[in-house]
Amino acid sequence: MLAQTVESYLAVRRACGFELKTQGNFLRSFASYSDDRGKHYVCSKVAIEWAGLGPSVHQCARRLGQVIRFARYARLEDQSHELPPAVFGKENRPRPIPYIFSQDNIQRLVQAASELGCHSFRRKTYSTLFALLACTGLRVSEAIMLRFEDITPDGLVVKRTKFRKSRLVPLHETARIGLECYLEHRRPYAPFDDHVFVSLRRKPLLPADVRTAFRSTADKIGLQCVLGQPRPTPHSLRHTFTVRALETCSYNRDHITKHMLALSTYLGHSKISATYWYMEATPDLMKSIAERFANFVKGGQP
Repeated sequence: MLAQTVESYLAVRRACGFELKTQGNFLRSFASYSDDRGKHYVCSKVAIEWAGLGPSVHQCARRLGQVIRFARYARLEDQSHELPPAVFGKENRPRPIPYIFSQDNIQRLVQAASELGCHSFRRKTYSTLFALLACTGLRVSEAIMLRFEDITPDGLVVKRTKFRKSRLVPLHETARIGLECYLEHRRPYAPFDDHVFVSLRRKPLLPADVRTAFRSTADKIGLQCVLGQPRPTPHSLRHTFTVRALETCSYNRDHITKHMLALSTYLGHSKISATYWYMEATPDLMKSIAERFANFVKGGQP
């Protein structure tokens, strides 16, 4: 049965560190669709029919892309599996331009979060969370999964990462003081839960909770979404951290290479190309590049 081959494929990929939650659901749906039509091997026609059930061309391309990758695996064991053509085009959308915060806007965001709503604990939770995201570059999912035991003298131990790799995130002394101040209020509020950040329900924060609070806070300080312009999101704080970290690096080529490798490790990326994806040209970076180029033209070091 095709379903058994799908489970074998998922087991191999997950052993390599991939979670494949959505992809696994897609492939199980495809296997069920195929088996219902008497096709116990990957059939290009059936695969295209199933992928075509997606709500948009982009979704159709994503669905078919999952089957194509699965088919490559299945064909290594049995050439009866067909390799469907990518009839819906590329499954990856163009990279959206990230929103990069100014230092002033980050301060305003944190301050506005400290005045959000009428409950003082909610204010402390989101002002601390947004400040932590801004100064560490953590993913939202990593921050809301932090436990008390993850706060160590050396920094934050991030155990529940996107690629199942643990890493240590050092904390500046000011960030440590801010986090300890929040914990003084948080510990008695939900004493039977060891998550660092909890909601008014006394349960761990959900990604939807963070998005809602961020949107309210961003609107409060005037960071409106403008059609055709980058949109500020909680993840924008991670983009901003990455860009500002590059701005602080010296211009020496060897230093930049080492800096990028260290930054990629710090952010928890599986490959350095993912770190470059986070980069965005800013006025300060472009000014530095122009100055270095002018110096090179005059006979200086590149």
